[in-house]
Amino acid sequence: MNHEVFSELDLTSLLSLSFRTSINELHDRLSELGFGDIRPAHGFMFKCITPKGATGIELAEYLGITKQAVSKMVDYLENCGYVMRKAHPTDKRGKIIVLTERGWLVAKAKEKILTEIEQRWIENIGAERLQMLKEDLSKLVYKENEGKLSLRSRPVW
Repeated sequence: MNHEVFSELDLTSLLSLSFRTSINELHDRLSELGFGDIRPAHGFMFKCITPKGATGIELAEYLGITKQAVSKMVDYLENCGYVMRKAHPTDKRGKIIVLTERGWLVAKAKEKILTEIEQRWIENIGAERLQMLKEDLSKLVYKENEGKLSLRSRPVW
């Protein structure tokens, strides 16, 4: 398929496809590195956990899912060795979810891979155009969501 076909798509479709393309490559490469059990939703959870950890309630609010769904995700990630539950530093009855060494390894691998993907985009369209694209998208997102949108990216379920 040539790029002219894509140029006929609406903006929402192009943004969605660019996101999906990047996420697919990220997860293919993570799988090659031995992290094949990580899913895109886990990455969003990791963003909330780092650097100091998070409670199940914080994760549920951040992800927009139930505490029970978060608990299942944490159970899965704990069984895979990416996170662990620790005693909450201030709430004696509470738990906090933190990344393990394996969790930090996958987080660092993700950052490296995303940087490489962005570098390839620079090679394709140039640093100036990519910076302009980022600035334009930032301006549009800010204008459309003034006061209503967190800077933290969340999954759209």
